[in-house]
Amino acid sequence: MNEKILVVDDEKEIADLVELYLQGEGYQVCKCYSGAAALAWAKKEEPDLAILDVMMPDIDGFTLLREIRKEHYFPIIMLTAKVQSQDKIDGLTMGADDYVTKPFQPMELVARVKTQLRRYKQYNRQTWIREEQEPGEYNVKGLHIEKDSHACTWNGETLSLTPMEFKILWYLCEQQGKVVSSEELYEAVWGEKYLDSNNTVMAHVARIREKMHEQARNPKLIQTVWGVGYKIE
Repeated sequence: MNEKILVVDDEKEIADLVELYLQGEGYQVCKCYSGAAALAWAKKEEPDLAILDVMMPDIDGFTLLREIRKEHYFPIIMLTAKVQSQDKIDGLTMGADDYVTKPFQPMELVARVKTQLRRYKQYNRQTWIREEQEPGEYNVKGLHIEKDSHACTWNGETLSLTPMEFKILWYLCEQQGKVVSSEELYEAVWGEKYLDSNNTVMAHVARIREKMHEQARNPKLIQTVWGVGYKIE
């Protein structure tokens, strides 16, 4: 077991305690006492999982979460003294995989780390198997998309897509002709449980259409099947 865990908490005693228990289970641990330090480290080395404190003096945990999710997909557990349900929903909607409230039992946190790593490995294994059986590019109604290079053009014009936007388009191309529900699309792209109040998929699809200069009411590529989901014919 050589997985690298990033622990971010401005309370040194808590960071040291988490490190002690994780190292006891055989994990490598990198501690950061500020959001800025964590962001700088994550740009140089990608951990297998991160534990982020929400309340930090420089960059709060939610902001750090959003910045990490722009480029990285490893599991993230939020650690916070807040207990409001809305805070948990916000964190999960932004891309967190789990939420632990202070004070906490260290062994419970370790158990959650193991669970998230196990899920992440299983998801990646299934993705790898699927990729071995699938084409590396699609050409659909003026859209050309290549998986390896992440290149994407629409009627000859290059589209500048975020990683999540690219994954949404790719998944819809994989399911061409089928209606994909928001729930299925979210769980396939983000790899986590969909919440009923989650408008993340709708917002991302709207941004993709905007970049394509598509009209929301009469799109040429991504069709909305009202009350069901989205599809590419």
